[in-house]
Amino acid sequence: MKRFPRSVLSAILIILLVNGCKKDSPAPENPEPNPPTTGNELVYPKKEMRAVWLTTAWGLDWPQEDYNVASQKQQYIQYLDKFKQLNINAIFFQVKPMGDAFYNSPYEPWSVAITGVRGKDPGYNVLKFLIDEAHARDIEFHAWMNPYRIATRASTGTAYPPLHSSVKPEWVVSHEKIQIYNPAVPEVRQRLADIVKDIITKYDVDGILFDDYFYPDPSTAGQMVSDQTDFQQYGSGYSSIQDFRRANVNKTIEAVHDAILATKPAVVFSISPTPNQNYNYNTLYADVTKWCQEGWLDMVMPQLYQEIGNQSNDFQSNLSWWSQYNYKAALMIAYGYYKFGDPAASSAFQSTAELEKQFNLTRKNKKVVGNALYSAKYIMLNNIGITDKLATIFNTPSVIPFLGRAIAPAPAEASNVRIENGLLKWSTSGNVRSVVYYFSDLKKEGQVYALTKENSISVNTPGYYSVSTLNVDNQESKPSGAIEKK
Repeated sequence: MKRFPRSVLSAILIILLVNGCKKDSPAPENPEPNPPTTGNELVYPKKEMRAVWLTTAWGLDWPQEDYNVASQKQQYIQYLDKFKQLNINAIFFQVKPMGDAFYNSPYEPWSVAITGVRGKDPGYNVLKFLIDEAHARDIEFHAWMNPYRIATRASTGTAYPPLHSSVKPEWVVSHEKIQIYNPAVPEVRQRLADIVKDIITKYDVDGILFDDYFYPDPSTAGQMVSDQTDFQQYGSGYSSIQDFRRANVNKTIEAVHDAILATKPAVVFSISPTPNQNYNYNTLYADVTKWCQEGWLDMVMPQLYQEIGNQSNDFQSNLSWWSQYNYKAALMIAYGYYKFGDPAASSAFQSTAELEKQFNLTRKNKKVVGNALYSAKYIMLNNIGITDKLATIFNTPSVIPFLGRAIAPAPAEASNVRIENGLLKWSTSGNVRSVVYYFSDLKKEGQVYALTKENSISVNTPGYYSVSTLNVDNQESKPSGAIEKK
């Protein structure tokens, strides 16, 4: 995840990219009906994942150099309670920021961010605690990983930390300012797939997210180590070293996809690329649209961190481009929430109105199924009242759309929906939650009144109520007919 996004090409270059990459025509929209159809002509609200990035590299969002177990836990709980208050329903938590881990891994050392010492056991099951607390609040937990990065440094004057005992030195490339797993090595691809398999086997994560670091950007990596030897050793069959690099990353993404399907197919696999596919394709060697076309991704979430009308990197133009080329992947949008109130940011980010304008664009876009705010600590800081504005945007709960594979049994419809003595009551079966919708007028779009595991809820406001059920995969049943509260 980049603190400051890279620039995007102009519209002309985007057109050249589309032609040059020879992409097929855009895929149809996500097949799940949204809103759900009922036959009773009620207009249901659009489903929406509402997520926050929680960054642990350098302890930026958590635990912020707090190495006391009790206060670490309290800091995290404060985040979740605030998210719950804001009707946020998912987090992308960085569990593998620097070739390390926020859990006991056979492949990588404990993260330095937890104790201040790389490899030191913190004395509690960090990841289980994080997941359990999120799930207790009905907040999904997606494990965010940087696949290749092992370490960074300012210059060669600082040594990289020792490699984990399971890492062979020949799997690693130490550039001047960044040390990475070598994407060209077949054992590295298998290792990354095994790391994902390990975490989804041990922990009840809802998803795996990779950010936008693949091959390093020469402008930030300093003096680069040549991969010509890699090309000579592994590159037979590729006409150029650029095609070879892209193929290496493609194989990694496919291997991770396959590992998820073979191990725990309910887990959602997503990538959050830079907004510029030409930059992804030709500098990071990440052919993101191919991954979307092949069905290797369940969700793609480009980082649209610039303002509407930006001369070289316009939010609206980027949104339009990704809406055409997300193919089989569901489309989410990542927002530069950290920019609001930052004196170094453009004038648009000195007003909360910019966030509302961006949300208005994405909510009108039928392809967009959700959003993610970078990053968590800025939710708490509330610069220029931006979180107060967010509270008005997220003023009612929201249903996360179905994003992955149908593994759990389809949810049975709620039955015997009725109002008795000021309580809306209904019956359910199976492992489901219920969605209560409210309509002030049968001709107006409704809203989510509540998501609950109970089978009754107090209703005091006159109007109409409808109930559906959700299974653990976020598949929704047909909603009930409207019941009037007079």
